[in-house]
Amino acid sequence: MSQDLSGKTVAFLVAPEGIEQVELTEPWQAVTEAGGTPRLVSTQDGKVQAFNHLDKADTFPVDETVDGADVTSYDALVLPGGVANPDLLRTQPAAVQFAKAFFDAGKPVAAICHAPWTLIEAGVVAGRTLTSWPSLKTDLRNAGAEWVDQEVVVDRSGPSPLVTSRKPDDLPAFNGKLLEVFAS
Repeated sequence: MSQDLSGKTVAFLVAPEGIEQVELTEPWQAVTEAGGTPRLVSTQDGKVQAFNHLDKADTFPVDETVDGADVTSYDALVLPGGVANPDLLRTQPAAVQFAKAFFDAGKPVAAICHAPWTLIEAGVVAGRTLTSWPSLKTDLRNAGAEWVDQEVVVDRSGPSPLVTSRKPDDLPAFNGKLLEVFAS
């Protein structure tokens, strides 16, 4: 991965628990290795609890709460999956508004697995082509998106480029595309 993210700061928006650990750590590592600065943004201070599917995994320190986060401080947004993580985020108006603000500002966004639930709540998927964990297919279609079953999808139809993937197995392709999109 030879993309250069030097000087770019990337927000990783997560709930206090339920984050699929590899969907946080592998994109985080990709951003870091490309010279970018990842920052963990959550709805609460302290630490967040990640999971390996349904089993508790590691905790990670929050850099900033969504209430105090300013989208102008960030160049891009990553939304990790896990079932509980985006389900919790979409019930938090400040988190939904934070995600929507990236689209309003024309900044790139990457979402994997169940993470598009937050984007549905933000009202930013209509007319876009996305992939996700298969159980979100109907939700995305009902929100006006075209759902496809592909390893990674880059949709550039709106002001914000949007990178989506289905699951942890797609992380190599997801990371490659998010770096390419974030670097441009």
